[in-house]
Amino acid sequence: MRTALIVLSSVLGLLFVVTGGVKVLRVRQSLRIRERLGVPPRLWPVIGCLEAAGGAGLLLGIAAPALGLAASLGLAALMTGAVAARLRAREPASAVALDVTVFALVAMPLVLHAATGS
Repeated sequence: MRTALIVLSSVLGLLFVVTGGVKVLRVRQSLRIRERLGVPPRLWPVIGCLEAAGGAGLLLGIAAPALGLAASLGLAALMTGAVAARLRAREPASAVALDVTVFALVAMPLVLHAATGS
């Protein structure tokens, strides 16, 4: 189970560092998504910083499990907001489903921790 957690944390950590960076750097495609979702411009880089910090926390959490769990919890909260934003903007079901899937993946370390008691 440890190997699965390392792989999951690595992949998700890198994903969130990149997606957070894209928001902070205000990449054009990212700004179009922001507009479509109706997210205020001042909030977008904040979300990006939180995503990047969560991604870094997942990566560092491989060596410091408590940090990884905290990052997982924070990213789960962010993904809850992402799902809500997509629903509010009446995004296609496939986009909502993708965010729900990412939510489930970032919550997995919490579930594994609770299941193993470690």
